[in-house]
Amino acid sequence: MEGLLEMITTSGIAGYCIVGLAVVALGLIIDRVKSLFFDLSIKTDEFIAQVRSLLVSGQIEEAVTFSDANRKAPVAHIVKAIVERADRDEESIRKGMEISFSEILPKVTQRLGYLAMISNVVTLIGLLGTITGLIMAFEAVANADPAKKGELLASGISLAMNTTALGLTVAIPVMMIYSVLHAKQNKILNECVEQSSKIMDLLSGRVYVEKHSTSHEENKKAA
Repeated sequence: MEGLLEMITTSGIAGYCIVGLAVVALGLIIDRVKSLFFDLSIKTDEFIAQVRSLLVSGQIEEAVTFSDANRKAPVAHIVKAIVERADRDEESIRKGMEISFSEILPKVTQRLGYLAMISNVVTLIGLLGTITGLIMAFEAVANADPAKKGELLASGISLAMNTTALGLTVAIPVMMIYSVLHAKQNKILNECVEQSSKIMDLLSGRVYVEKHSTSHEENKKAA
């Protein structure tokens, strides 16, 4: 801990900028973990199995109610929009799915890109500190009083190395966490696309069967 504090103080303004961005990154990480792994998460297979069971048995209203109870989860929000239009044509159902997907997309993806940006920026700030430290070291060698040359040279090199180390200390874990969160985000979106397509296919088949049965009964009556 003392070594980290020394690294920050030795890095000067660049070090404090990196620490400030690290605090921002921590806040973003907490927000995205809470959202992606808890608020927007659901046991998708169990949820879809229950919805399919209700739809197959013709309990449309119950399926809507069940989806609405889990509407915080993106997949449930989309399924609800689809099931609500179960009595409409396929184009209307598809339009409802697209609208609901556009509604949940910002909630799933918001602010995550800032983590990648912070990781890149702290690396660049560390590089800037490295260049600044090397400039100080070269100026010390070229122009400083011989009695102070060693001290100034050591100070410049210390600034160069500490800012690089501090930048990488922040950038590497932030980028790793970003990768995990990005994978979770993609998993949620892929589940939305996959499961909504399956529900649409189920409803399309159901509508076809109902229309076919109705048409067959009308033909029998006419005969």
